[in-house]
Amino acid sequence: MKTPLQRGLYYGAAASLIALIALCVAWELVLAPLRPGGSWMVLKVLPLLLPLRGVLKRDLYTMQWSSMLILLYFGEGIVRATSDANPTSAALGWLEVALACLHFFCAILYLRPHKRAARDLARQTIDKASR
Repeated sequence: MKTPLQRGLYYGAAASLIALIALCVAWELVLAPLRPGGSWMVLKVLPLLLPLRGVLKRDLYTMQWSSMLILLYFGEGIVRATSDANPTSAALGWLEVALACLHFFCAILYLRPHKRAARDLARQTIDKASR
């Protein structure tokens, strides 16, 4: 049975991933594209689409690797937030950083009880086998 905290962490991870996808598309096509009329940088959203289905289905393995993938977007957000001359683009960079952090921490904390249960099961199996 999932606790309210677990449900909240799942919804936080899923919502932040969807929001990051929407942000990246809007940023590169409308809000502050590198070139007027949009840029090919919108393709940076493609890697975020890979874990979307698994995250929405609460797949633990997908949650694990999506938390590592999201760090690329954290890095890009930091670089763009601190180096872009366009203030809109810099603000969007900070928003990207916030969404990446939200996804990372929600995913990691969502996985924590599952990892603990797997570790305990492995320990019990080893103890049982050694008797």
